[in-house]
Amino acid sequence: MTKQLLIYGNATPISSERHRNWGIEPTGNLDFAKTVNSVPLTAVEFFNAGESFPVVFTKNGDNVMPLAVMGVKPEQNLFIDDEGKFTGQYLPAFFRRYPFVFSSNDDGKNFLLCLDETYEGCNQEGKGERLFDDEGKQSEYLGKVLEFLKEYQMNFARTQAFCKRLQEWELLEPMEAQFTPNNGGEKIRLGGFLAVSREKLKALEPEKLTELMKNDGMELIFTHLQSLRKFRELIAKVPAEKTEK
Repeated sequence: MTKQLLIYGNATPISSERHRNWGIEPTGNLDFAKTVNSVPLTAVEFFNAGESFPVVFTKNGDNVMPLAVMGVKPEQNLFIDDEGKFTGQYLPAFFRRYPFVFSSNDDGKNFLLCLDETYEGCNQEGKGERLFDDEGKQSEYLGKVLEFLKEYQMNFARTQAFCKRLQEWELLEPMEAQFTPNNGGEKIRLGGFLAVSREKLKALEPEKLTELMKNDGMELIFTHLQSLRKFRELIAKVPAEKTEK
């Protein structure tokens, strides 16, 4: 089955008719994200995420979006161990909202709350938190889930506005680097990302710099640039390649 939105196997709209007796039992298992080497971020997450991961940008169609880089090879997440446990300091909201997600069929005018029914914590045996009560009314737990996703969606919209400004002012440039792992393996080439150009930022008109200062954009840019140093720590986490005897 093709994954939806990176990690969702079967995102189905939640309804009292279908999910009245369903419960969600948190497992703490992030196996669903073990092959995700970079995860979308919202702007409010830059400060926490930047202490653990490189924060970069990438093209998404005609738009740009920020990412936390969690691996240096395809389908590699260096922050999830063999038991599916997260080993980093900050877990991005993109993962924290799982197994729930909003979907939209009208360009974001309206949203449906969906549930990944393949999540191992889904059950109809009364385990964990119920989605609806016996009368089919929304549970307190489901209400909190809705509030979390609404906040996430608002932060996502603000992030889109910030990224659009970076695009309009042509502050982003392709970044590429090569690293040799500490274990002496082959060189690793990192590319396909975008970063803010320090030179273009310095050359920005005063009124645009003022705008960035007033809306916290400058703080976000500095956090992003500072976080690029985390690539060294990321490379250091690459496990040694096994050699055949």
